[in-house]
Amino acid sequence: MSLQEIATRIDQALQGKSFEGSLKFDCGTEGAVILADGGASTTDRETDCTITISQDNLVKLLTGKLNPMTGVMMGKLKISGDMGTAMKLGKLIG
Repeated sequence: MSLQEIATRIDQALQGKSFEGSLKFDCGTEGAVILADGGASTTDRETDCTITISQDNLVKLLTGKLNPMTGVMMGKLKISGDMGTAMKLGKLIG
């Protein structure tokens, strides 16, 4: 699944839901998915919070196959910036 497909699926999943702040899923050389301004895109920009994660693990996270806390503890994802923003995302996808 490409990052654009991931962004489109996130955008569809967030329809009718509120997400305040901005968050970046940084997938390294593959690129990034940005949640901001009520939607998701692959246009990189500064965000309140950054989650560094591989593209494969991002798919697992968003499909419920990777628990966020387990991912952090196993080093599969790293969170930097505003933790409150990351927690808001957890409520939406968790």
